Order: sequence, then structure tokens, then C-alpha cells
Amino acid sequence: MSATPSSFWEMDELRIITGAMVILGGATALLVVMPYLLLKDVPPPAGLKPYTSVQLTGRQVYIANGCVYCHSQQPRDIKQAPDALRGWGRASVAGDYAHDTPHLLGTMRTGPDLLNIGARQPSKDWQLGHLYQPRAYTPGSIMPAYPFLFDVRQGAAQPGETVVNLPPAFAKEGQVVVAKPEALALVEYLLSLDRTYPALAPRATPPEGAKP
Repeated sequence: MSATPSSFWEMDELRIITGAMVILGGATALLVVMPYLLLKDVPPPAGLKPYTSVQLTGRQVYIANGCVYCHSQQPRDIKQAPDALRGWGRASVAGDYAHDTPHLLGTMRTGPDLLNIGARQPSKDWQLGHLYQPRAYTPGSIMPAYPFLFDVRQGAAQPGETVVNLPPAFAKEGQVVVAKPEALALVEYLLSLDRTYPALAPRATPPEGAKP
């Protein structure tokens, strides 16, 4: 008996592997290569400042403590979400992340977006106290506290130490809460998150009498 010819659509190992590689290559070109080619030469906006060494240290503390799992850094266009109405700032653009490696866009919003937290809440005291005990500043907050970023002891602080000024209801008599270097660096990073400059450079005004 002669062998029955295989169908064109019949799958064997070679076709499966070839198809998988074609799909992977197409996805890589669409999601990696093309965005890279489109964005690799985007300059940072004039208002964006590089991070200082302390802010970069704080950024590593932010990453190490998993802040990106609950906070995004990508306010969206009003057509996608009411982020501007929430006070989170204008929709972000590629240039806003020119100094970010790795990018911390985030996908979850258990807490608010933080790309402009430095503009919304520029108080260093507030930021430190909120890290030590979030519910002292935002009643009902589900954010975890980070007491391990602070030293809590009886007595007075030493010269040069940064004391956390807690609200009276949360301050204990005779106890001092001192921010560790990690907490101070993290707050410096949070305060640097300010993308309130214009997303686009203003158009040059044409000279008087010039044709449009």
C-alpha cells in the first residue's frame, strides 16, 4: 500500500518550531526593535534633571522594597484614565524617563501614581513620617510601614541626625525617631519625581510678517 500523503496543515516538530520562531521574531520586532528605533534618539526635556548620587541610592531603596509593585510611574492620557483629575499630572512622554535605568513604569495601582509625588507632596518631613507610619498621615491607608528604615530610641537625637516629627497622636513621650541614611536617600528620590515641566518644547514664534 502506498503511504497516504500528509496534509499541508498537519503539524510536525519542524513546522511547530518554525512557526514558534516566526511568531517570536515578529513579536520581538514589533514590541522591542521598533520601539527602540522610534525612541532611541528622543532627547530629555529641558526641565528634566539627572539624578544625583543620593537620589540614585534612594532609587535602589525604592526598588529593593518593592514600591514598584504597588505604585506606577506613568500618568495616562485623559482618554484612558482620569489621572489628571486625580492630581497625578499630565500624561507621561518618553523623554520623562531619559535618566531611568531600569524604568519603573509599574502596572499596579494599589497606591497612587508617583511620577509627580515630589510636586504633589514636597515636604521632607511628611515623606519621612509617611514612610515610618502611613496611617499617621493618611487614615485608612493600606500601605505597609517601614520602621526598619528608622532608629527608634529613648532620649534626644544626636547632632546631625534627622528626626521624624510625627503627629502628636503618634509621637510617644521621651521617644525619638531618627531617619537612617536609606530613608533619607529614598525621600530624596521621591522628592525628585517631578515631571510638571511642559512635555513639549514651546514652538518658536515666527518673526513678524513671516508667511505661515
